Amino acid sequence: MTHNPLSPQASPVRARLGAACLAWCAGLGLAGMAAAQPAQPVPAAPSPERQGALVRMVRQDCGSCHGMRLTGGLGPALTPQALEGKPLLSMASTIYGGRPGTPMPGWSAMLTQDEAQWVAQQLADGFPEEPRRPVR
Repeated sequence: MTHNPLSPQASPVRARLGAACLAWCAGLGLAGMAAAQPAQPVPAAPSPERQGALVRMVRQDCGSCHGMRLTGGLGPALTPQALEGKPLLSMASTIYGGRPGTPMPGWSAMLTQDEAQWVAQQLADGFPEEPRRPVR
């Protein structure tokens, strides 16, 4: 009978080391597969006019619960710091469909899913100020 220095009978330490190496290699394979997945398509930005309307909507309508400066009120703050680490698609889904069982309404009657994604991205980046109207 030949002696295999890598067999589990040879050493419990080697067996654990071998299992750890196998798990690590499997993890690399899964990470590579995840990286190879196609990215979500980035929706086209709304027109400049629509962007202005969306900014006004967020500042006025969302601001009534989330605070006029989006720093919190009845609803949580919507600042980049408060939203850090939150998935954009989850935020867009909340904007579009609301949160059942909470005061957060869905805005699907007012914007498209792509526009909800644009708003979520703007919130994550630091929402722009409402455009100033010229004085006449």
